[in-house]
Amino acid sequence: MVLSDAVVIDLVKAAQADFTARFPGDRGRRQPLHVVYGGMHLFSAETPAKLAQVASTMLQTYAPTPADLARLFSLDEAIAAEVHARVTTKLATEAVEDYRIDSEDGYGHRPDEEESGHAKQAAEQVAKLISTGTPPPFLGLRIKPLSVELATRALTTLGIFLTTLGNKTPPGFIITLPKVTDPRQLRALVAALERVESRLSLPPLRIEAMIESGPGLYDSKGRLTLPSLIDASKGRLFAAHVGAYDYTASLDIAAPKQRLDHPACDHLRHLMKTAFAGTGVFLADGATTQLPIAPHKAATTDAQRAENASAIHAAWRAHAKNIEHALDQGFFQGWDLHPGQLVPRYVSSFAFFLSQREAMTKRLSNFVAQLGQATAVGTSFDDAATGQGLLNFFLRGWSCGAFTEAEVQATGLTLEQLRTRDFAKLRAMR
Repeated sequence: MVLSDAVVIDLVKAAQADFTARFPGDRGRRQPLHVVYGGMHLFSAETPAKLAQVASTMLQTYAPTPADLARLFSLDEAIAAEVHARVTTKLATEAVEDYRIDSEDGYGHRPDEEESGHAKQAAEQVAKLISTGTPPPFLGLRIKPLSVELATRALTTLGIFLTTLGNKTPPGFIITLPKVTDPRQLRALVAALERVESRLSLPPLRIEAMIESGPGLYDSKGRLTLPSLIDASKGRLFAAHVGAYDYTASLDIAAPKQRLDHPACDHLRHLMKTAFAGTGVFLADGATTQLPIAPHKAATTDAQRAENASAIHAAWRAHAKNIEHALDQGFFQGWDLHPGQLVPRYVSSFAFFLSQREAMTKRLSNFVAQLGQATAVGTSFDDAATGQGLLNFFLRGWSCGAFTEAEVQATGLTLEQLRTRDFAKLRAMR
């Protein structure tokens, strides 16, 4: 008895085609580990290099040896030396992976003429930075919210910035829209971008949406609005960010209890993971507000130096705790508000990858040898789904500098093969 016929198969094909269109999976793009925010009025072409220098100096001053890192961040001594060496190299070569010029909270409200001047000035500095050939891999502008009160100002700033920059927008350029509460705000931004792109002959620019409000997460019929942001952006949505402090405030959580690891923020992360899983939209965690700032700018006594170290180390540990919490939930990117936060950013992220390198290498190399057959290494069982996760693990670790090329190739795959992120393609290539 034949159960399948053309009608049944057509339904199956249509279902699969629709699913694949909605959930294309990872698109092979790099996601930065972090994004640094800085006020628009403060940005210059030298900003990324200055941040890198401050971060390197702080590492050398407050954690000069692998033993210091192991003690401060509770690292396994077996990887502490590697982590220290690779973080040192990272800060010297690519400390800032992503920088967002901020015309919102990090800038404030100023007279229109002043903000317009700063928008033009910031764009000129971006052009200067690009001319040096040393811009961060990702760079962008956060505008003000598209509320009735601020939309005109937000779009005026964006228009001045893009017009001044002209056709010099770098490949990793991103526009961040804060306080998104309705998909129509993204549609409005896209409409504005289409006008300026047409006039300046620009390619479609990418967008990030900041999710910062409980009200607006669901529409009037009780449907989660997050998935609709993708269509509203016409495919431009590159990432969605957790706005932890505005979000907890919107839920009437008292200020002393607002924190990045609050259960309410975990709930938002889980909603975002579910809404954007398989879509290719990246997710980013929010900021740690305890900054590594020394209380004594010019410490002249042992007691003052000890107080400085204590303050820096406490802030580093707080930031590391939040980063590790985010990594546990599949959030690989997060905010940094101070150059000193780059130290725990890379220490925690690199330790995450290096601590699991040996076990993951064995699992992936065994999986590759079987090319899609379910395999077991030790107590771990891998099928195609976890195999995909193994590919992503090594790609992320390599792209951020945690792994060397040789360590990636120890899995049995070349970088070209790894970048396919597709076991069907791997089978054909091999």
